[in-house]
Amino acid sequence: MSDTRPWIYGTDHDDPDPRTPEPGHVYVQLVGDPLDGQLLDVTGYTTEERADGALLMSSHGLHGPSGRSDYEPRPGAPDRWDWQGDTP
Repeated sequence: MSDTRPWIYGTDHDDPDPRTPEPGHVYVQLVGDPLDGQLLDVTGYTTEERADGALLMSSHGLHGPSGRSDYEPRPGAPDRWDWQGDTP
């Protein structure tokens, strides 16, 4: 049986349990390539930072390991952030 829980963005590849959210933390779901389905911990984000979204490192994006993927909150569903594209 495979584990269908989402991967948490930023966990180390050798983390023994990269799919278990920390109690008391707030997460948003990333939607669309290249980080589709992962959870992003936004616990320390300010209200303004949450409204702006984030540029996240992703080795799977258009620009390889040095690139960033742009995710912004979905209108009407701020707990889901949609992929806007990649940048170097």
